[in-house]
Amino acid sequence: MADYLVIVESPAKAKTIERYLGKKYKVRASIGHLRDLPRSQMGVDTENNYEPKYITIRGKGPILQELKKDAKKAKKIFLAADPDREGEAIAWHLAHQLGIDIDSDCRVVFNEITKDAIKESFKHPRPIDMNRVDAQQARRILDRLVGYNISPILWKKVKKGLSAGRVQSVALRLIIDRENEIKAFVPEEYWSISGRFTKDGKTFDASFYGDASKKIKLENKQQVDEILSKMSGDEFEIVNVVKKERKRNPAPPFTTSSLQQEAARKLNFRARKTMMLAQQLYEGINTGKEGIVGLITYMRTDSTRISEGAKGEAVSFIETMYGKEFVATSKAKTKESANTQDAHEAVRPTSVMRPPEAMKAFLSRDQHRLYKLIWERFVASQMAPAVLDTVTADLMNGDVKFRATGSEVKFPGFMKVYIEGEDDQEEEKDRILPPLDKGEHVKGSEIDPKQHFTQPPPRYSEARLVKTLEELGIGRPSTYAPTLDTIQKRGYVTLDAKRFVPTELGEIVHQAVNQYFPDIIDIEFTAEMEKNLDGVEDGEVEWKQVIDEFYKEFEKHVKVADEEMEKIEIKDEPAGEDCEKCGSPMVFKMGRYGKFMACSNFPDCRNTKAIIKPIGVTCPSCKEGQVVERKSKTKRIFYGCDRYPECEYVSWDKPIARPCPKCQSTLVEKRLKKGVQIQCTECDYKEDAQE
Repeated sequence: MADYLVIVESPAKAKTIERYLGKKYKVRASIGHLRDLPRSQMGVDTENNYEPKYITIRGKGPILQELKKDAKKAKKIFLAADPDREGEAIAWHLAHQLGIDIDSDCRVVFNEITKDAIKESFKHPRPIDMNRVDAQQARRILDRLVGYNISPILWKKVKKGLSAGRVQSVALRLIIDRENEIKAFVPEEYWSISGRFTKDGKTFDASFYGDASKKIKLENKQQVDEILSKMSGDEFEIVNVVKKERKRNPAPPFTTSSLQQEAARKLNFRARKTMMLAQQLYEGINTGKEGIVGLITYMRTDSTRISEGAKGEAVSFIETMYGKEFVATSKAKTKESANTQDAHEAVRPTSVMRPPEAMKAFLSRDQHRLYKLIWERFVASQMAPAVLDTVTADLMNGDVKFRATGSEVKFPGFMKVYIEGEDDQEEEKDRILPPLDKGEHVKGSEIDPKQHFTQPPPRYSEARLVKTLEELGIGRPSTYAPTLDTIQKRGYVTLDAKRFVPTELGEIVHQAVNQYFPDIIDIEFTAEMEKNLDGVEDGEVEWKQVIDEFYKEFEKHVKVADEEMEKIEIKDEPAGEDCEKCGSPMVFKMGRYGKFMACSNFPDCRNTKAIIKPIGVTCPSCKEGQVVERKSKTKRIFYGCDRYPECEYVSWDKPIARPCPKCQSTLVEKRLKKGVQIQCTECDYKEDAQE
C-alpha cells in the first residue's frame, strides 16, 4: 500500500511522476479544476463582500469521491498542480475538498517533469501560497462580474449567445481599430531608382540616395526625371567607403508569448495548437530506454530566466559541438517585463543532451518541429554573438549619389544554430560587395526607376496580436490562446489569409460595449487591472479591495446600459436577387461567420449561398464583368469574373485596379513569405509592397 498520495491535474503527468517517485507514492489526477463558480448563476455575492459560491463541477463528482477514498488511506497528501496562479488555486480547492490544512507542507511545485527535478521538489514542500490563490480568485471573479453582467444585456439588446470579457474586448478593439486605420488609409506615391554596377567584372547593386549634401525622398515621376537628367554617362566615382564590425546578439529563450509568435512565423501553428503540443512535451514523452520524460520546462511563463544547471549543461554541449569560441562570454540580458508574475524559468528543453534528431523517433511530426524550435532557441541563447562586417559605399555621378550596402558574416556565433524570425520578413541574408576603395570608378547600368505606393498598416495575425497584447500589459501567458479562440467562436472576427478581420457582428458588439462600458475596452485601464492583480500576488493589496474599486463604478454602467441601450435589430437586407430554387427574394442574414445569403422563404426553402464580394477591378479577360472574391471548397480565397460561366477568368492572386506602368497589363498582389509583392502578369515588372 502507498504511504503518500500525490494529486496532479492530468493523467499523463500522473503516470510520469509516479514512475519517478516509486512504490510508496500513489499519484492521481484531478483532471483540472474540481470546484468552480456555478455556470447557471453569478456565483458572487456582491452584497456580502464579494464572497464566491464554489460548487463541485458537474461530472467531477466521481473523481472527487475516488480522491477522498485515496486520501483517507494516505499518511500524507501532496498537491502538485502546475506552478502558476491557476495551479495554486487548484491546490487550494483540493485542500478544501479533502480537508487538508493549507498551512501544512502540502504543496509541491516543479518547473520540469524530470526525475531529478521531481525528487528535489518533494524534499521542499511548502504551505499553499494564499496570495497567489487570491490573485487567481480575483481574476476569476472579475471576469465573472464582467461577463455575467454584460452578456445578458447583449443577449437582450443584440443577439443571444454573445459575450464580453476584459481581455477579449480589448483584443477585439485592437482588431477593429486596425481595420479602421486601413479603411482611412490614403496611399502616397513614391519612387526609387536602383542600378547595377560593375567593378573588375564583378557586379553589385546600389540605390539612389540623394545629392552630395543630403538624402532626397522621391515623391513623383517629375523628380525622378530631374534626377536622371542630371546624370551623364555611365561612370560613377566611389566618394566614400565605411567599413564597420557589427555584433548581433542571440534572442533570449522563449516565454509563452514569444513561443506562440515564433511558432506562428516559422511553423505556421495557431496559438492553441502551439500550447497543446507544448503541454504534451512538458507532461512527458516515452523516449525508449529513458522511459517517459518531460522534454521541456513549464510552458506558461513570462520569464526568460534559466537555472545555473541548465546554463552549465548548455555551455558544455556548445563547447563539445562547436568549440569554446562559440560559448557566450558575457551574461545574456534577460527581457523581464514589468509584468513578470513569478520566478518561473523560460521555456527550454529539460536537457540539451536530448537533441531534436535523437528525439525524432519518439515524437509526432508537429511535436518534433516544436521541440526543435524550443531546443535551438535555447542553445542559441547561450552562444556567442555573431560578428558581421558591414560596408557602405557612396557612388557619385555628377551631383547624384547612389549608395550600396553589404554585409558578410565574419563569425557566425549563435547563427550557426538559430536565427529569430520576423513578421512578414525573410531571414537576413548576406549581400556581399566586391572590394571597393575611395577614388575608384565603377560602371553603372540598368538604372531602373520604379513607382511605389505606401501600404496601410497590416491586419493582425495571431502572432502580431499576441505580441501587441503582451507589450500593452493585457492578459497573461495562460490567457492569450483562449482569448483568440473566444473572439472567433463568438463570430466577432474571421481569419482572412491568416489575418483577423472584424465581422459586422463584432463591430456591433464593440460599439455597444464602447458606448456603455468604456473602461472595459480601455487599454490603460485593463493594463492597470493586471498590475493590481500582480499586487495581490505580491501581498501589497487585498483582493476584495481590488474588486470593490472596480465593481462600484462598473455596477452603475450596468444599470445605465440595461435601461438606456436600445435594442439593435440585425434585420435581413434584400439581396436584390431571387432564389433559384423557389423564386422568393433572397436576403442577407447575419451568421456566426458574418453575412451570407439565404432564401426569405425559410424554413420552407433552406437555400443559402455565399456573398460574392466585388473588389473594384474590371475583368482583365472579357473587359465587361467585374472581378469578385470567392472561396474554394477548402475556404481558400480566389478571384474570378462575375460573368462566369460566360467568362472563365480565375486567379489565386488578387488583381489591382491600376495597370502595369511598364506594359499597361494587369497587376496582381502575390503573397510571399516576406509579405506582398505586386507583379505584372505579362512582363517582368515587380514592386515590393509592405503588407
